[in-house]
Amino acid sequence: MSHRLATSLVVAVTVAGCGGQLDAGSDVLHGSLPVDERSAVVVVNDGALDNWQGEYAAILAAAGRLRFVGLVVNSTSEYPSVETNVTGYREMINAGRESGMRHLPDPTASIAPALMQPASGSIEDTVPNRSEGARLLLQAAAAYGSAVHPLAIATGGALTDVADAYLMDPSLAERAVVVSSLGQTDGDGASTFNPNGGHDTWATFIVTSRLRLVQDNGYYDQLLDVPDAEANELPRNPFGRWMSAKRPDLLDLVLACDQITVLAVALPWFSSGVTHLRVDDADPMQLVPDAAGQIWHVAQSDSARARSEIWTILKDPSTFQ
Repeated sequence: MSHRLATSLVVAVTVAGCGGQLDAGSDVLHGSLPVDERSAVVVVNDGALDNWQGEYAAILAAAGRLRFVGLVVNSTSEYPSVETNVTGYREMINAGRESGMRHLPDPTASIAPALMQPASGSIEDTVPNRSEGARLLLQAAAAYGSAVHPLAIATGGALTDVADAYLMDPSLAERAVVVSSLGQTDGDGASTFNPNGGHDTWATFIVTSRLRLVQDNGYYDQLLDVPDAEANELPRNPFGRWMSAKRPDLLDLVLACDQITVLAVALPWFSSGVTHLRVDDADPMQLVPDAAGQIWHVAQSDSARARSEIWTILKDPSTFQ
């Protein structure tokens, strides 16, 4: 790890907890997931405009409610330009900083082509990309991840960078939990293909087979978060203007709300209907019930209460000081 990155990571997590709301000293988890608001979080996604994942991470971090220590930006077939994607996130972060928001990391661009299944069919024989995003995940896991409070990797889009990091260092499994808006509820189990899992099916299989995963299927209508009637109540600063300008680009699609991954970590009451699953032996893109499984499946979320929390933070002047 470079001295500069190590220093920035330490500073980020130290100041994020300075408000007294994040107490990392207890080993009793808050809520029903293997991570809570005391876990450091790295956000991983592609496009910057289709949902509120980046904004909600920034809002919660500025309020001292989330340890936001990294932002990895990659590409998928839906958002193929890494340059465009990272520019969007950079503009969002800059708008936040210009508005006085604290504890916001710089975006890290990651060239991460889909991983190829080896001829042997063995995960361990997969050739890693060794991407910048994977390297940042490993550095953050080494700096913050522990058995008590593992690093939370909150993803939308493909799981390529996450699987890549595991291939580079399998000990990631001991220090991190992936929280992903992946797949959909399917009977007593779940599928992993749409949304997001199909962008890199081999990476998805690596993650579901080797890492602890929270598959969050508590999707909701994100257009209700900032409806027309309330748009004029957004803060009158660069961050508020960024959110207002972004509203027309939000996807009118329930499965698009990747912000559920951030909310699941920061708000222990957000997720409900949690069960344990594992990969189906007959179909790697299906998950089946298993009380001992390392996949936590979230079936529902309290989006109304979360929306209220976000608006309370946005209307609090101390968020922008």
